[in-house]
Amino acid sequence: MNSSLRGVLYVSVWVMLWGTAASLADFVLLERQIYAAGSLGQAFTFSGYGIAAVVLAVRFASRFLNRPDQAG
Repeated sequence: MNSSLRGVLYVSVWVMLWGTAASLADFVLLERQIYAAGSLGQAFTFSGYGIAAVVLAVRFASRFLNRPDQAG
């Protein structure tokens, strides 16, 4: 797999992880009526999870993006 395709796949996986984790947390907070839909709390939830995903993605990038191709 070439490096640009690997990069796109890496970012895509992190976007999916961020969206899934933030949505699950948001669901719980909405169900418990911690905040209302469309509120600042909801924006903070998604922003906080987004920042955490970026930090983790940058920290783990070297493990996944700098590996030599192992194809045949």
